[in-house]
Amino acid sequence: MVRSKVERREVTVASLQFSCTDEVQPNVDKAERMVREAHAKGANIVLIQELFEGYYFCQAQREDFFKRARPREGHPTIERMKNLAKELNVVIPVSFFEEANCAHYNSVVVIDADGSDLGLYRKSHIPDGPGYQEKFYFNLGDTGFKVFDTKFGKIGVAICWDQWFPEVARALTLMGAELLFYPTAIGSEPQDSDLHSSGHWQRVMQGHAGANVIPVIASNRVGEEIIETEHGPSKITFYGNSFIAGPRGELVAAADDKSDTVLVATFDLDSIRYQRASWGVFRDRRPDLYKVLLSLDGKQTVA
Repeated sequence: MVRSKVERREVTVASLQFSCTDEVQPNVDKAERMVREAHAKGANIVLIQELFEGYYFCQAQREDFFKRARPREGHPTIERMKNLAKELNVVIPVSFFEEANCAHYNSVVVIDADGSDLGLYRKSHIPDGPGYQEKFYFNLGDTGFKVFDTKFGKIGVAICWDQWFPEVARALTLMGAELLFYPTAIGSEPQDSDLHSSGHWQRVMQGHAGANVIPVIASNRVGEEIIETEHGPSKITFYGNSFIAGPRGELVAAADDKSDTVLVATFDLDSIRYQRASWGVFRDRRPDLYKVLLSLDGKQTVA
């Protein structure tokens, strides 16, 4: 395979990792400081972790936690990040707990480098298990998968549990995404202290990167968070390990499991585009054979 010289279209991405308090203002202040740090390191697109305004409240089923939801329009954190994005000329996907009339969603708004709102993605896959009882709070996302055409490239954004599904990464890449971003909140399992999923979590997303020949950027939180539930206190220790993977699935940058961290990496999007084309994984696809993916049981497919 002969490689020819092409013009470079470089973009620098950043993944933020930090511990949260259960007060909005300190968390948003910290997020802004770290976005500024990422910008100082050259970042064009900066990913903040999932639901960063407070503790990960989904450990408990409490009706008072619905007070944390806000409508998208006029949301104070989104407005602040719009101003920050415009000031620094950076793209910022912003995770928030969305209230939409009687519905509630785990959502991301993508803010372009001029401060404009490029659109909304609502989390498609909603987990339900000890410590991660998201189905109590969130409706199933109704936006479908979304690719956002930002100043610095076309990005696909999905949220936490979405990242375990290879169909999401494949769909976003097929839709033209050049980079995949996953804001995340994942850590220990309250029901099983011996279950530690960080390695599995990271390898799955590295697989998405390699299978689709596309960089993957994951942002997770750190720290211990205790929430009072109807059965007493529940604790999760979030394990960080935020990372940036290159288009062959290789780890380009990685954080530890405890520290507030800003990760950065630079990619040449045009070079990766040609790699993706020449590798043949999209040329040799057989969509006519994939109808089974439309079924739940491997048998019943949509006519």
